[in-house]
Amino acid sequence: MRAIVIGNAGSLELREVPTPEPGPGQARVRVRACGVNRADLLQRRGLYPAPPDAPSDVPGLEIAGEVDAVGSGTTDVRVGDRVYGVVSGGAYAEAVVVHARTLAPIPSVSGAPLGFVEAAAVPEAFLTAYDAMVAQAGLAAGEVVLVHAAGSGVGTAAAQIARAIGARAIGTARSKEKLERAAALGLEAGIVVEASADGSGVTFADRARELSEGRGPDVVLDLVGGAYVPESLAALADRGRLVLVGLMAGARANVDLGLVLRRRLRIFGTVLRSRPLEEKILAARLLARNLGPLVAGGQLAPVVERVLPLDAAAEAHDLMASNASFGKIVLKVD
Repeated sequence: MRAIVIGNAGSLELREVPTPEPGPGQARVRVRACGVNRADLLQRRGLYPAPPDAPSDVPGLEIAGEVDAVGSGTTDVRVGDRVYGVVSGGAYAEAVVVHARTLAPIPSVSGAPLGFVEAAAVPEAFLTAYDAMVAQAGLAAGEVVLVHAAGSGVGTAAAQIARAIGARAIGTARSKEKLERAAALGLEAGIVVEASADGSGVTFADRARELSEGRGPDVVLDLVGGAYVPESLAALADRGRLVLVGLMAGARANVDLGLVLRRRLRIFGTVLRSRPLEEKILAARLLARNLGPLVAGGQLAPVVERVLPLDAAAEAHDLMASNASFGKIVLKVD
């Protein structure tokens, strides 16, 4: 089969590699499309190695395709099923083998099956946002969530999920254009992030509190990290929750722990890729039972900015690294 392989000095090369065979309880998916994520760029740079159950040199964390083979004892999926899901790695290929229970059926929208390209833009973005905001931070109807990087794949998913559950979403971005586009997805208000007066960080806390009736957002979904963290804590309402999902601005921050104590704030981090199998199966159930029906009902829709062929993976990475895209970038494999 064909696959994109990380070569010397982080190059991306289209090569012929052995087609994997499914073992007991596993399924092989003929990949029709795969989403591009910032984690793929980090893996290419040697900063985010694949877990033991994934190819070390083939990136890619989300797939959409058809089951074309199953291992012994596999009963959760059958050959021919249209499926999508988050994988530990190896998505930039014509086929990938995963535990069958980590897959979810691709929903239909208005009676027509969701296309593979659109389906490939769902799992990582929507699962990350739903799991972090709702399952872990407990975002509920009537609450306010502040979404950083509102124009990203996870950001565009978060705005839609908040609207679907009756919460209010406000967001930050580096450009007014991205915030305007996100407004069509359910973002109620946006803040263009600017550098602080002394150049040591960023400012948005005061404006975030104004946009939430002066009390501050109940939840912050932080895909940026770094200097955004202390500003997010300053913005939060009493007993607010900050969920750290990404570290685009760095892995270090100067945090006022007294503020955390006085206002009874909670800070926690989350990842999908390195979770044990049991938790990945639970994530697939969220995708099938909580998110799939909302996609089928039209309340949630993937936002696809660009579709490129598999052999243009390097171009897709350059586009993502530029931070110019809105929503998801997808590689079409067939």
